[in-house]
Amino acid sequence: MTTLTLTPAGPFSLDSSIRFLGGFTPASYGPAADRVLRLAFPADDSVSVIGCALRQEEEETADGKPGTVSAEITVRTDDGRKPPDALGQISRILSLDIDGTGFPALADNDPIVAGLQADYPGLRPVCFPSPYEAAAWTIIGNRIRTSQAATVKARLAQQHGHALDVAGRRLNAFPAPAVLRSLDHIPGLTGIKIQRLHAIAEAALDGYLDADELRAQPAEHALAALRELPGIGPFSAELILIRGAGHPDVFPTAEPRVHRAMADAYQLDTAIADNPRRLARIADAWRPYRSWIALLLRARAQDQPPAAR
Repeated sequence: MTTLTLTPAGPFSLDSSIRFLGGFTPASYGPAADRVLRLAFPADDSVSVIGCALRQEEEETADGKPGTVSAEITVRTDDGRKPPDALGQISRILSLDIDGTGFPALADNDPIVAGLQADYPGLRPVCFPSPYEAAAWTIIGNRIRTSQAATVKARLAQQHGHALDVAGRRLNAFPAPAVLRSLDHIPGLTGIKIQRLHAIAEAALDGYLDADELRAQPAEHALAALRELPGIGPFSAELILIRGAGHPDVFPTAEPRVHRAMADAYQLDTAIADNPRRLARIADAWRPYRSWIALLLRARAQDQPPAAR
């Protein structure tokens, strides 16, 4: 086990990340009374498995800077294989690979953004461990209840993923691509979904789901490439790029829940609320953190009572 340190650039709260995961069904994450975020996941090299325990002793230091995050990291890899960049992947999961020092300034001219930042202090997008795992989730969750999809995903990890001890708890990672590709029967999923999961696994093994490469392209090019994968439509492609690769500056044009939350927050009329292009123009004011503000809108909508929602 290795202990390393992450220093956030701009506001960051690990407690906010933990609370967010508690309400994010795909994560199947329970409450952490000890304020430790425990994760286990396939590494970006598609072979190794990473376990980590993350702690932030203080959210803000005496001089107003965000508190550092310690990461206890365990890597399970094949003998002789170069260890993966575990800290880099963990940084991406927590959006700590992004310089957030300019994020608070978005509130200066936008009271809606100011309110969101006040309601969710230090919350950055908490991403899937990889574009591969995000893509697999979109296939599993297509046309079934989110809770049902989360059960299938958790069962796959339990039965076919590597187990690691992380800060006193046993966690199972989602199956690595080669393992997922070998599964011919997955309870709860149709044959076509299993075929599509095999295609996602092949894409990951062939390097088509590399987070750095996806983020390095113009967003529209990356989205178009993702839509070429079997079973990946506009909504899924955006989820993979934004919440899988951790792209900080994409407005989700295919996410109706974000659109409804935005329309409600900005008190937009129907003509604008139902037009993603016009919403995207409003969201241009959020650059270079459009993904981050969209997540805060989604979080606020999710936290509203069902009647208000």
